Amino acid sequence: MLVELTIKRITPEAPDNSPIDGVRILSLLPAQWRKELIAANGEIVVRVHTDDGATAAQVRVKATAALTAPEVSHWRLATCDILAIGHPDPRRQ
Repeated sequence: MLVELTIKRITPEAPDNSPIDGVRILSLLPAQWRKELIAANGEIVVRVHTDDGATAAQVRVKATAALTAPEVSHWRLATCDILAIGHPDPRRQ
């Protein structure tokens, strides 16, 4: 499954370090997921490829749990959108 996560600041006065926090968030998501930081300009957008049968609800729960880490707790998950279901890797088709 290919999922796009949009992550926004909880408070607007939080420091503008979204590229650094984007990398931190990537490291807090499950290691077996392939992750890609798409944007980090005031909000963070991450694409996650899961090949473990995870549902969108499970991705949302794990992403929300990752955002409870103290170093990124000033961010919240705004959206969790499914972009594709199945294996995005063309070698598997």
